[in-house]
Amino acid sequence: MKKKILSLLGLLPVLVGVALGQAVKPVINFPKTTHDFGQIEEKGGPVSHSFTFTNTGRVPLILTNVVSSCGCTTPEWPKAPILPGKKGVIKVTFDPINRPGPIDKSITVSSNATKPLVVLTLGGFVKEKVKDVSDLYPRKIGELRMQTSHLAFTRIDPDAVVTNKVGVVNTSSNPISVRLSGIPAHLKVEVKPSTLKPNEKGAIMVTYDAKKKNDWGFVVDNMSVLVDDKAYDDCRFTVSATIEEDYSKMTPAEMAAMPTVKFDRTTYDFGEVSEGKTVVYEYTFSNLGKKDLIIRKIGTSCGCTTGTPSGTVIKPGESGSIKVSFGTSGYSNRQGKTITVVTNDPKNPSIILRLTGNVKSK
Repeated sequence: MKKKILSLLGLLPVLVGVALGQAVKPVINFPKTTHDFGQIEEKGGPVSHSFTFTNTGRVPLILTNVVSSCGCTTPEWPKAPILPGKKGVIKVTFDPINRPGPIDKSITVSSNATKPLVVLTLGGFVKEKVKDVSDLYPRKIGELRMQTSHLAFTRIDPDAVVTNKVGVVNTSSNPISVRLSGIPAHLKVEVKPSTLKPNEKGAIMVTYDAKKKNDWGFVVDNMSVLVDDKAYDDCRFTVSATIEEDYSKMTPAEMAAMPTVKFDRTTYDFGEVSEGKTVVYEYTFSNLGKKDLIIRKIGTSCGCTTGTPSGTVIKPGESGSIKVSFGTSGYSNRQGKTITVVTNDPKNPSIILRLTGNVKSK
């Protein structure tokens, strides 16, 4: 019994210390943790609300971080310690532009308080603004406005001919003529009408002939939009497409009879090399399928990198390789290059190889 009493007496300072440690923690007290903005206008600009709090503890309160649930909501908070009995304010600003509909945002407050995490919430509703010409046609070239300067055809069959369009409008008080220059042979481009009256709407019609393009994978073409035969700054018009075969209608038996590409590895870290040295690595692969594997195209992320296949047709059961070279002249620090391999494997029509490492400056 005496030993038990002595043991309890020995633990008493520890228990008291724990209790005191818990008692002296700061306490963060928010009278309100939610705010409803009600209905606000999208075009009305940012709105703000200040959440007040009090440190009801006995030691200074420190806010270690305040994080919002999205980039549209920006918090401001005191960085200095909040003394016992003193108040603080967290100001939260919400930007409604391009966010019509219900508001449901959260702000997480981290601190050294007894309750280390507190979540504040914002509610309300954003009334969508009436879109004007600048919203519907955001791209501006002179007095011409366009819906976009990048027409994306997404996936196109290699033998397909597809047409798409971009809307345009003349915002001036005078007629303007519109035409494109630098049109490649596989594209047919017409502006209808070619002369737009004041405030008249029209379209740039683009017909894409994938067979004439004679390429594979993601491809890009750039042209210039001329307004009254003038090339304004940044008058570029881009057309992109992903040219690949459509395997979606194949039966399981047909898919099983196709080639299958299998790379031994798709990433390689070359460690650290001195600037000026050429990094060379050979990616090896096999055809595990039942038909010839065709390497249709090898594309790289920059002109400093090249990829050369050991062959473009790999028989079933055979192996091949792609020799990649990266010229490091003019590069420094951490580098990452990609090599895109386009094949006739229906399950892996595009494979990305990655080459990474550090380049030490001279």
